[in-house]
Amino acid sequence: MTAEPTTAQHATTSPLDVEDLRVRVHKVIDTFLARQSDVLDGVSPECAPMVDAVAELMRGGKRLRPAFCYWGWRGAGGADCEQVVTAAAALEFFQAAALIHDDVMDDSDTRRGMPAVHRRFATLHRGSGWTGDGERFGLAGAVLAGDLCLVWSDELFQAAGLDATAMLRGRAVFDRMRTELMGGQYLDMLEQAIAGQQAVHAAEHPDDARPDAVSRARRVIRFKSAKYTIEQPLLIGGALAGASPELLAAYSAYGLPLGEAFQLRDDVLGVFGDPEQTGKPAGDDLREGKRTVLVAKALETASPAQAGLVRSLLGDPGLDAHGVEALREVIVSTGALEATETLVDELVGQCRAALASADVDPQAREVLEGLVVAATARAF
Repeated sequence: MTAEPTTAQHATTSPLDVEDLRVRVHKVIDTFLARQSDVLDGVSPECAPMVDAVAELMRGGKRLRPAFCYWGWRGAGGADCEQVVTAAAALEFFQAAALIHDDVMDDSDTRRGMPAVHRRFATLHRGSGWTGDGERFGLAGAVLAGDLCLVWSDELFQAAGLDATAMLRGRAVFDRMRTELMGGQYLDMLEQAIAGQQAVHAAEHPDDARPDAVSRARRVIRFKSAKYTIEQPLLIGGALAGASPELLAAYSAYGLPLGEAFQLRDDVLGVFGDPEQTGKPAGDDLREGKRTVLVAKALETASPAQAGLVRSLLGDPGLDAHGVEALREVIVSTGALEATETLVDELVGQCRAALASADVDPQAREVLEGLVVAATARAF
C-alpha cells in the first residue's frame, strides 16, 4: 500500500503538481503527438520537422491552463478522471498555436529559451541548402505548425470521452475562447500600428483629449491573455462538470483579475526579467514595441524628454543593452513600475476575495489559492 503524503509533503508540492497533474497532462500530449506523427508520416516522412517543432515547444511551460481547467472541474464537484485531464491537455495545443503565431507577428527570435518555430524552419532551410528565401520558408512553416496546433487542440478536446451533454456545455466556452483570443491578438497588432499616428496627433493637437492608453492596453491583455489563460479554462472545467451559474460567475470574478495580474507580471518580466527564467532576451518586449500597461503608465507621467526617448527607442529591433537600460530608467523614474506592481496587488486581492466567497470544493479552493502565487510570482 502506498503511504499517504505527509503534511510536509503537501506543503512543498507545487499547486501545479497536485494529483500528479503535470505528469498526466504531459503523458496525454506525448501519446497524442505520437499518433499524429504516424498520420503525417503516412503523408511523407519529410513532414517530421513540423511534429518535432511542436513537440519541442510543448516540452516547456508551466501547464497553467490545464491546471485551471482541471481544478475548475474539481471545484464544481467533478471526480478525478483521465477524460477531464485529456480535455485540459487540449488547452496546451491551443496555447502552442497562439505562441507560434505570436512569435511570427512579433518577429521574435526565441521562445522558452529556444529558437522560435519560424527561426527553426528558416535554419532548416539554410542548413539543407534548399532554394528560395529561407526566411519566407520559416514563416510559412510556422504558420502551418500553428495551424496544426489549432486543429489538434480541437481534435483532442473532442476526443476527451466525457458524455455528450458535458461536452456540449464545455464546447460553448471553448469556442468562444478561441474567437476572443484572435480578437485580442488583432488588437495587440493594431495598438502597435496606430501608436505612431496617435503620438503625432498628440504633438500637433495638445489640447485634444488623449485616448486612455492604459485602458486600451488593459483591454488588449484581457482578451489576448487574461481570459484564455485563467478565466476561460476555469469556465471550461466548470461547464464540463455542470457547475451552477453562481459558481461560474465566481470563477469569472476570480479568474479575470488573476489573468490580468498574470499578464502584467509577464510584461514586467519582459522588461526587467532574467533571460534565464523568461526564455527570451532581456528587453525583448521593448524591441518588439509592445504597448503594455507598463509603457502606457510611463508615458502618462513622462516629461517631454522622457516621452521622446520612449517613442524613439520603443520598437527598435536593433535596440542594444544601453537602449534597454535607458527605457528601464524611464519606466522606473516615472513610477510606472511601482504603479504596475500596485495594480497587480489590487487584482490579486480581487481574485482572492472572489475565491473566498465562492461555494467551491475545499481541495480545489486550496489549490486555486496556491495557483494565485504560481501565476503571479515575482522574479526579476
